[in-house]
Amino acid sequence: MPDHYYTQTPVSAHKPGQVDFLWRGEKLVFETDSGVFSRTEIDKGTEILLNALPEELSGSLLDLGCGYGVIGVTLGRRYPGLSVTMSDVNERAVELSRRNAQHSGVQAQVMQSDGYASIPFRRYDWILQNPPIRAGKSVIYAMFAEGARRLEPNGALWLVIRKQQGAESAAAYLKTLFGQVEAVTKKGGYWVLRCARPVENV
Repeated sequence: MPDHYYTQTPVSAHKPGQVDFLWRGEKLVFETDSGVFSRTEIDKGTEILLNALPEELSGSLLDLGCGYGVIGVTLGRRYPGLSVTMSDVNERAVELSRRNAQHSGVQAQVMQSDGYASIPFRRYDWILQNPPIRAGKSVIYAMFAEGARRLEPNGALWLVIRKQQGAESAAAYLKTLFGQVEAVTKKGGYWVLRCARPVENV
């Protein structure tokens, strides 16, 4: 069976690559490899999510399902005061994220975790996610529910999801977890959802 990007230990032959990315004046270079998400180019959904964010970010940020680190490294480079944590289930992605953070001069905590399972409990001001749709609805909805528990009171969960892959039903579910769910951007078939004010006891 071929590797999926959410495979814990990819066995596919290494195919090292490089992706360049320009975001808000910051030029970044990412190492990539086989067996990780969107290895040949920056994923369109990830780029749309980043472009939807406000001009200033501060506090603590979790890049959940970080892949090779595009979100966490990009934001850590642009906002050096941001406390960045990146996690992914994929061992190869985690190692790439570590190297990409180091190469870009970003101080970040990078860890392997299946969802939140191995992330020590703490609360974040920002949780950003391009969820692994192919892992299935039960997997990503569990991530959304735990995300509601991991936010600071004034924090927000931001995620990007394609309309044809369940954006509307995801938004409906998120409204059971959060007092505020808004579609910040709808572009190219992608929805960026901002979820705030977690409902107590979810």
